[in-house]
Amino acid sequence: MEARHAVEIEHEPDYEALHAGASLSANLAAGAFAGIMEHTIMYPVDAIKTRLQVLNPSPAALYDGMANAAAQMSAKEGFRSLWRGVSSVILGAGPAHAVYFATYEGAKSAFGADSATEHHPFAIAAAGGCATMASDALMNPFDVIKQRMQVHGSPYNSVLDCARQVYRAEGTSAFYVSYPATILMTIPFAAIQFAAYDSFSKIFNPKNEHDPLLHSMIGGIAGGLGAAATTPLDVVKTLLQTRGTSSDPRIRKCNGLWGAARVVYQLNGYRGFARGMTPRIVNMAPSTGICWASYEMAKRYFAPPKGEASV
Repeated sequence: MEARHAVEIEHEPDYEALHAGASLSANLAAGAFAGIMEHTIMYPVDAIKTRLQVLNPSPAALYDGMANAAAQMSAKEGFRSLWRGVSSVILGAGPAHAVYFATYEGAKSAFGADSATEHHPFAIAAAGGCATMASDALMNPFDVIKQRMQVHGSPYNSVLDCARQVYRAEGTSAFYVSYPATILMTIPFAAIQFAAYDSFSKIFNPKNEHDPLLHSMIGGIAGGLGAAATTPLDVVKTLLQTRGTSSDPRIRKCNGLWGAARVVYQLNGYRGFARGMTPRIVNMAPSTGICWASYEMAKRYFAPPKGEASV
């Protein structure tokens, strides 16, 4: 009996094998699936966050909070207004997150942080930073289009129409003027998220078991921490990405991170840098949890442990 039990233990699939040695194509596929799931499910909350972060909005777009914004958008513009621009996210999130997780796994391995039991928070954080720099280079133009379509009174009929009009009016630079602010925001966000997820996973899931609920809970905590810490830079990024829709000349003339930060302070003081923090956390915590749970599930499907068929 003991011998049979020993054999069962010896051949029990090691969940960590899903991470170490998984092929590039498996990481790409899992990352793409996770990215699309993360951004689409929580998209309405992201739309509300953008509305609350816009500085000097029109009187028709003044909201008292998340619930008030959702109610007004649905009543005045229709329920579909909460989903305007979602196709831009679907188009960009797949390839961007594929690169994101593939870069993370590669960097984590290169930095010697593949251990299932040892903590390597700084190496994991560095791997997360590398991942976000690569993915944001792909995602930034799609993010600009998304936010241009989310603002009140957006004049664009579709994602393609938005891309054409922004290019004609402001040139290619409009799609990347927010990239430095995005990088400065997403590198600490990714560092906090990956380090927290890896550390909490080792604490609460020491046996590396496949547990979607636990993955999502740990991912949500990690994402919420990162979201709260990086909200000020997200406000600056939103200003730069939506500057072309503003009637305020100070906003329209912003060309960089520090100029945008000065305008935020001039219009709202230090409180301006916390605009949209609540919906950002409400959005990022569950969406990050969904992302990690989806990623772990997809990795198990595309790269099952040795001796176990795809689930």
